[in-house]
Amino acid sequence: QVQLVESGGGLVQPGGSLRLSCTASGRIFSVNAMAWYRQAPGKERELVARITSGGSTNYADSVKGRFTLSRDNSKKMYLQMNSLKPEDTAVYYCNADIMVLYSGGYSDYWGQGTQVTVSS
Repeated sequence: QVQLVESGGGLVQPGGSLRLSCTASGRIFSVNAMAWYRQAPGKERELVARITSGGSTNYADSVKGRFTLSRDNSKKMYLQMNSLKPEDTAVYYCNADIMVLYSGGYSDYWGQGTQVTVSS
């Protein structure tokens, strides 16, 4: 019923930039908060950045000042990643709180993930 599709991952050199996007589609009535998580090999999934429906954002300390999260409508968000470091290498996952049509409540949805590799 609902899909979250990420795009924009890839290989970049240290100090470079990438822009990730996430689009929600399907039988959606409302999208509340959206977020990016990442998971590096051998590590737990961690929150990178989150944006509310009102546009308020919060970031992990490790990405503050380098990453910027934005949202251009209720169903699409972007993560601008600058000054990338090798430790940013991970699979990045889109996450959203979505109310499906006629469902009466919000549920948590995840995208399939997009690989970001920072290496020289």
